[in-house]
Amino acid sequence: MLHHLWKYTYNTSKALPLEQLTRWGLHNTTVVRNASTPELYEIAAMDPLSPDPDTRQGSISSTGAMVAYSGRRTGRSPKDKRIVLDEQTEQEIWWGDVNIPIPKKSHNLLEQIALQFLNTRPRLFVVDGYAGWDLHSRLKIRVFCTRAYHALFMQNMLIKPTNEELKRDFSDDVDFHIFNAGPMSAPKLVEGVGSDTCVSVNLTDKKMVILGTQYAGEMKKGVFGVTHYMLPKQGILTLHSSANEGVNGDVTLLFGLSGTGKTTLSADPKRKLIGDDEHGWSDQGIFNIEGGCYAKCVDLTYEKEPEIYNAVKFGAVLENVEFINKESRVVDYHNISITENTRVSYPLDFIPGAKNPAVGNHPKNILFLTCDAYGVLPPVSLLTPEQAMYHFISGYTAKVAGTEMGVKEPVATFSACFGEAFLPLHPTLYATMLAAKMKEHGTKCWLINTGWSGGKYGIGKRMSLKNTRSIIDAIHSGELANGEFDNFEVFNLQIPKRATGVPDQMLHPKNTWTNKTEFDKTLRNLGEKFKKNFQKYQSKASEEVINAGPKI
Repeated sequence: MLHHLWKYTYNTSKALPLEQLTRWGLHNTTVVRNASTPELYEIAAMDPLSPDPDTRQGSISSTGAMVAYSGRRTGRSPKDKRIVLDEQTEQEIWWGDVNIPIPKKSHNLLEQIALQFLNTRPRLFVVDGYAGWDLHSRLKIRVFCTRAYHALFMQNMLIKPTNEELKRDFSDDVDFHIFNAGPMSAPKLVEGVGSDTCVSVNLTDKKMVILGTQYAGEMKKGVFGVTHYMLPKQGILTLHSSANEGVNGDVTLLFGLSGTGKTTLSADPKRKLIGDDEHGWSDQGIFNIEGGCYAKCVDLTYEKEPEIYNAVKFGAVLENVEFINKESRVVDYHNISITENTRVSYPLDFIPGAKNPAVGNHPKNILFLTCDAYGVLPPVSLLTPEQAMYHFISGYTAKVAGTEMGVKEPVATFSACFGEAFLPLHPTLYATMLAAKMKEHGTKCWLINTGWSGGKYGIGKRMSLKNTRSIIDAIHSGELANGEFDNFEVFNLQIPKRATGVPDQMLHPKNTWTNKTEFDKTLRNLGEKFKKNFQKYQSKASEEVINAGPKI
């Protein structure tokens, strides 16, 4: 039996002061704090099934990764996220579809239900870690959970403290607590709760409660939302982006929604990875908020993404994947019978050449990636600070609709700051901070279309990865910034006349279309979509930013 590994002992270096448990109403006598990876593997192997009947027993993959299942919920539940409405948050939060209010009394009731659940489980896991590699602003996070898979996931995603840091920074109270009682359903009768799932955040008391979902990404993005609220108050801009660094220390930030190629383009063999998803921009420069990566696994192959493929090893957590066969435990990355959102979590140092510590200089270049399925945006264009604010607030890409009814037309998608779901404050606040930092540090901002050329989806062709990499190389070398530009109509963008490795004709999208009249019509239609989307932000945007949008 492994019972000796789990029992809480107060004279060990990992011991959590008893008063910190009782302060929150926790009195589970079997506490596992900051367990080693082998301990968590062993406990996960012996754990009984979750109370959730849809949760499957985990296992170990052929490459040594922990394989876990999240039950009914295999992705985030943004419609079930709540923020406590109180005197502090009432005037601060960007209330609406993204941030839905819940009364404090309801949150307190949910917290009591979560604590009762945590107290009655066979053991209680405690994970301590930092959010942010910047030593001056990092947040101390403490997670309480009941599944070994959740504990290992958060040990991967938070920045792991040293033993000395644990004693110094985590012996007393911390900056934020997460109470993950995901296997326990939320009571629908509680005011403000819309389903049997609820992720309720109390920003004033610095606590988050999770009920009704075991999807591990709720904890990761919950921490990100907290940094989006707390760090801007210190003058630090929080960003849903990846970041890498060249041999001369030049840093590039890459923004982009799903399908734009952000993950692939961030993994540049000529540059060091700072982080793949969440960053802060302080007076000292860029820093990763996380200690690990949470990558998509669908159709993962060594040929396409060797760094991620090789990271699936001992210490990684695979989520909701199937095996080719149970005997071999070889993962079938093409199997999406559970979900298309299969994932793997692993520490940042699993990526060869990743920076440690994960910090960098002030960015020299910012890349807004868009997959324009309408095929009318240029492969690359230079933005003014005002245009950067406009396109940052817009967060545009286009996706191809499902073909169930034979529909193949592109669908415009907008997500403010390329991460609307995680913004507690109004998007214009982050955009204003971005423009100010760009001006202060001379940062260039580029809009890069990784989508279609020569026509919309179904007519034109997808931009080749080779051409897009050549464009980014020309940005990094300074070739584009020092070259000549043409003006791009409607959107008033500056298009480079030349880029080494890219045919000149491609740089202006109209040149690649056979039907020029159809191009003009499609371009105007896209401009109208931008203007319509931006109307909901205009009340807090300056005249200069509003005028930086398309002119129809």
